[in-house]
Amino acid sequence: MESIIDKVREKAQRWLDGAYDESTKAEVRRMLNNQDTTELVDSFYKDLEFGTGGLRGIMGVGSNRMNIYTMGSATQGLANYINKEFAHLPERKVVIGHDCRNNSRLFAEKAAAIFAANGITAYLFEDLRPTPEISFAIRKLSCQSGVMITASHNPKEYNGYKAYWNDGAQIIAPHDTNIIDEVNKIASVDDIKFEGNKDLIKILGREMDQLFLDAVKAISLNPEAIARQKDLKIVFSPIHGTTYKIVPEALRQFGFSNIINVPEQDVVSGNFPTVESPNPEEPKALKMAIDKAIATGAELVAASDPDGDRLGIAIRNDEGEFILVNGNQTALLITWYMVTQWKERGLLTGKEFIVKTIVTTELMKAIADKNGVEIYDTFTGFKWIASIIRELEGKKKYICGGEESYGFLPGDYVRDKDSVGAICMIAEIAAWARDKGKSLYELLKDIYIEYGFSQERLISIVRKGKSGADEIAAIMKQFRTTPPVSLGGSKLNLIKDYSVLTAKNPINGKSSPIDLPAYSDVLQFFTEDGSKVSVRPSGTEPKIKFYFEVQVELKNRAGYNAATQKGNEKIDKIVADLKLS
Repeated sequence: MESIIDKVREKAQRWLDGAYDESTKAEVRRMLNNQDTTELVDSFYKDLEFGTGGLRGIMGVGSNRMNIYTMGSATQGLANYINKEFAHLPERKVVIGHDCRNNSRLFAEKAAAIFAANGITAYLFEDLRPTPEISFAIRKLSCQSGVMITASHNPKEYNGYKAYWNDGAQIIAPHDTNIIDEVNKIASVDDIKFEGNKDLIKILGREMDQLFLDAVKAISLNPEAIARQKDLKIVFSPIHGTTYKIVPEALRQFGFSNIINVPEQDVVSGNFPTVESPNPEEPKALKMAIDKAIATGAELVAASDPDGDRLGIAIRNDEGEFILVNGNQTALLITWYMVTQWKERGLLTGKEFIVKTIVTTELMKAIADKNGVEIYDTFTGFKWIASIIRELEGKKKYICGGEESYGFLPGDYVRDKDSVGAICMIAEIAAWARDKGKSLYELLKDIYIEYGFSQERLISIVRKGKSGADEIAAIMKQFRTTPPVSLGGSKLNLIKDYSVLTAKNPINGKSSPIDLPAYSDVLQFFTEDGSKVSVRPSGTEPKIKFYFEVQVELKNRAGYNAATQKGNEKIDKIVADLKLS
């Protein structure tokens, strides 16, 4: 039986013999000649897989690395599918964008060349741009597809490739699996067309930025309040990424005049020199911005991840100290504000809707229900929110939607989460609240008092390797075969199993179907006292995630800290019941 190292050496040799550039071959030789085969095996033991979301991997030479050849194979497969699917069109068009990561511009230019070589017009942004603007441009230019070169908030060693369809959303069935089939048909580097008609590459610049900014500005609901509170001090950090220009411009266009930068983090760099991780949900990533806010007396801190689709927020509490606002709270604030403002302005006709993911706070549903707005639950991942917007386009009006993982879209101008619009909307809410004589922190408490207080927590359990994957599968099987009877002292009254799209009441045994377009390995437990526990293996990492949400009574602002403590105690009990601690 051929050993793994023999297979790896054989594959590496094919790279030496193939039509690869000399610097690539030199790197392959170096790995082959190294007595330590760890790097060689890691680079060649498998092919970097083009999944339903595209590519993501460590940059370097090899079949299991992100480089111009693995990226080129993905682009060639996508180009082949576009030419098949839209053969009836006289012109086929795509948009290509990239973030600040090392090699992102190189990958974007190579992708544009490959599309052009396949007879597809490629609109390439002149420089880095945020992910939502790529989604916007696809729609604005009536393109059939698009590509964003990014690895989101992954470490600096990574890069990636997000594929989009003609509605500006990330690709879903049936196109996702069809494209994967086309990518898998690329047998060798010789199948990739790297050189073509350069006239088919069109450069996008400032004109598209302004169209995008105008679309973001159109979601504003209270320009009068902003005009009165235009001096609101806002600290913004792009964490070295794509939004260093466009978010401050968008805020100024909204009417804000006191935007404070974090100069060290305005430096565009794929090395992310000032942070351990360029992730706006990590407290350490916002530390410099919060320090700047303390030094300048600012009221609001906002940051985005490197590709500009997710946001992180910090606000002052009653003692004037900065606290982080989690993804559920951000979604809650924007949803409450947009829905109630639409209602106040007489914009609700009974055909409006919002969308959230199944693991996101149930308080979004409470807001929708109380104000006569329809709400849709869908799977984790913004492509599922976008698919509902597409399905209902022309029939119902989308207001907003979001997910607990710090992604939100206020308005339907794009089909992906957008930190640019979301940050502007949070700033507007802060101005509106200030105009009413309250802080964002006080407003958040007031929303809880009216709609109910919930405490959330996320616990991730990592189990590496095949044994870890087997253990995660066993955990899911155990929960399905022997679900808990009660959690935190409250009986289960609903179990949702998305692997079979069935909801069951364990008390009376009654079942009903769940209306969603696909199956997913997710379980949810609901209790009589309003607690919700979601159990979901990660699709991209060797971990299983537990999402907790518990309800606690909150009668007034003064009881907020006690309610928070009580909520955490309830979650602790549920964690103990599940034997996670």
